[in-house]
Amino acid sequence: MGFTAVPRGRVRGVTVAAVAALATAVAAPAWAAPGVDPATVDRSSDPGATISISKVVSTPTIPPKPDVVLLVDTTGSMGPAIANVRTNLQQVIDNVRGAQPSAEFAVASYRDEGDGAELFRVRQNLTADATALQSAVNGLAADGGGDLPEAWINALFQVSNGAIAYRSGSSRMIVLVGDAPSHDPSAGHSLAQATAALQTSSARVLAVDVTGSGGGLNATGQASSVAAATGGQVVGSAPDTVTAAILNGLRNLDVTVTPTVTSCDPGLSVSFDAASRTQQSGSDVPFTETITVAGDAPQGATLHCTVDFLLNGLTGGPAFVEQITVRVNDVTPPTVVVDDRTVEATSPAGAVINYPASATDNVDGPLTPTCAPPPGSTFPLGATTVTCTATDAAGNTGSDTAVMRVVDTTAPTTRCVPTNNPSGGNVPGSYNPDGFYQLTATDLVDPKVDVYIGDAADPSVRFGPFPAGTKIKLVQAPGAQSRVKDGAGDIDYKVTLRGDAVITGVDDAGNRSTATCLVAPPPK
Repeated sequence: MGFTAVPRGRVRGVTVAAVAALATAVAAPAWAAPGVDPATVDRSSDPGATISISKVVSTPTIPPKPDVVLLVDTTGSMGPAIANVRTNLQQVIDNVRGAQPSAEFAVASYRDEGDGAELFRVRQNLTADATALQSAVNGLAADGGGDLPEAWINALFQVSNGAIAYRSGSSRMIVLVGDAPSHDPSAGHSLAQATAALQTSSARVLAVDVTGSGGGLNATGQASSVAAATGGQVVGSAPDTVTAAILNGLRNLDVTVTPTVTSCDPGLSVSFDAASRTQQSGSDVPFTETITVAGDAPQGATLHCTVDFLLNGLTGGPAFVEQITVRVNDVTPPTVVVDDRTVEATSPAGAVINYPASATDNVDGPLTPTCAPPPGSTFPLGATTVTCTATDAAGNTGSDTAVMRVVDTTAPTTRCVPTNNPSGGNVPGSYNPDGFYQLTATDLVDPKVDVYIGDAADPSVRFGPFPAGTKIKLVQAPGAQSRVKDGAGDIDYKVTLRGDAVITGVDDAGNRSTATCLVAPPPK
């Protein structure tokens, strides 16, 4: 290419202003309050349920460890630009290190395929030694360059394939300064090969297109292609444009955030939608957290988990530790027990039943149930359903039912009591030759027991029913027909039987008892 130089002032503006702006911008913190949000989770949950929480881990800025390679075209037309770099190199180094003290620089140069040893040279590998860098730049000299294209594709391949000893974890930028496109292939290396090498080494290309008689780096679109593929840019010589490109290139280092459950009570577990995520430091890293309460988790218990969000495998301190508290809801109702009971009636109203009932809750322990009808109530004859309920502190209600049965299985007391002779007015003794009786039958439950009269000599005879208290004149006539007639006076009936009178009392429940009225046979 020819020897026409780009005006000196333009190159100087690109170099000094861009790096000075970089130093100022990178010095400002990107994030003031790193940590995990929310840092505490305090919830209540049913057993077997899950809780989904959106987490944001705001990572601290990990400043770039810049490895900056100045890759300069040293063909004949670049003399003024090289002189500018030589003059202002120390200012560049000072400005960058003012923001990033760990920054290191390398200096390399390229020419064209016919320029022998000057095809590609590493003048100074990465170093923090400003004197050594200045010596390397002082050694740059503009010369050579036959045809229009140069050999910068080969140079990019070389700086990405072992020619530069990059530091581990550094932010790598190759500042390619030139005024002409490149041969492709260039010294045996294609643009595709150079791009792949750059991507493998994670190096960005900032192509500073010095337009002039050579047509510029991007005359055929090569520079824009490699810049786009590496996340870099093609810029002109305006200081603000180059500054923005450098700031974008010297990015904060990546950080890998790994949620790590450090402790969890039995019955509680925590998982995340990703085991880890890697992003540029100083950014917000999202996670979806799922808290699972086991189905058999103890109800009423308060369970805890602790999660540490590690940064590049290391703890980030208390701000990156999450505390989880889950109160397990009591969802189980109390167990209420009341049993069926059967009791004997003690009066026409039935019977008093003091039945037992109990309630126990899995959390609250013993409870006192409420029953309807309550224990100690008088239950009528027959079956009555009792319902007992108990409510625990969590509002769960349990119940049980039972049937209280009051039965009447007790027979009435039946008697045949000798009574007075209406005409004589005397109450007879145990021997009742006159045959006057009162039929009595009493029962605890039935106030009106039915009384029947049978004939001991004839089982088919059954007269009645008669009300208890009935008075009869009983006549025994072995050869007569058994019969009942109305009596006279206070004698209700006259009863003639062949044998003794069998008196049977029957209550409403069908219980029965008997008595016998013995009478003397009539005189002969």
